[in-house]
Amino acid sequence: MSICLDELRTLVVRPTLKQLRAWSPGMEALLLGTAAQESELGFHLKLGRRHGMGIFQIQPTTHRQIWDEYLINFPALASKVRGLASQRDFLQHPHAELATNLRYATAIAWLVYRAAGVDKVESEDLPKMAKLWKKHFHHGPSASLRDFVDSYCRLIKPVKKLPHLNEDAGNKTAAGETAAVDVDHPIEEPVREPVKDSAPQYTGAAQPQPLPARRPAPGRPRESRNPPTAQSSAHPPRARA
Repeated sequence: MSICLDELRTLVVRPTLKQLRAWSPGMEALLLGTAAQESELGFHLKLGRRHGMGIFQIQPTTHRQIWDEYLINFPALASKVRGLASQRDFLQHPHAELATNLRYATAIAWLVYRAAGVDKVESEDLPKMAKLWKKHFHHGPSASLRDFVDSYCRLIKPVKKLPHLNEDAGNKTAAGETAAVDVDHPIEEPVREPVKDSAPQYTGAAQPQPLPARRPAPGRPRESRNPPTAQSSAHPPRARA
């Protein structure tokens, strides 16, 4: 059984976006459509062996990249997002927040789109929302633009006539194509090294710690299809005394 759409909209997605000063009808619709496609509005929080978690099925590597490669450049925004997370649990199990903390997961899902340069989207432009999801959010070839549209019409808002979709335009997924993030603060491609932990380095409300030198390859956060290489060289965060 999924989360009630009206309650998810009015108690989670909308107030979260407004707190981050990012609300618009289009962005609200895009996030709701993303949750509908990824988890059927919370029917699943973790699908089998898939690495994604929560109503948006965000992967730990994406979660870490948002913190270590994007929010590192925006400390004020980082403090707002950190304020949505749990005080202690986030330090010990940061990725679990994606499944248990709806408002925090919503903020991270919005940041995935924001880091890809998605600022505005029309709430009635369903084909455009499907393409944005396919290009910047979805990982893997298992779902299509039509899947997003079908999920949106079934769970969010039915339409009288399904729009025409050019599947070829949406076949390039986030794992296979980079996108400009911010001309002043581009996301660099992370250096993948197999270690034990992939927790975000930034775990407090203070200024984020500087990152080690990385290879200059601008692009948006990417997912690795090889789990051993999708881990980080960061040590797990420690709870403060």
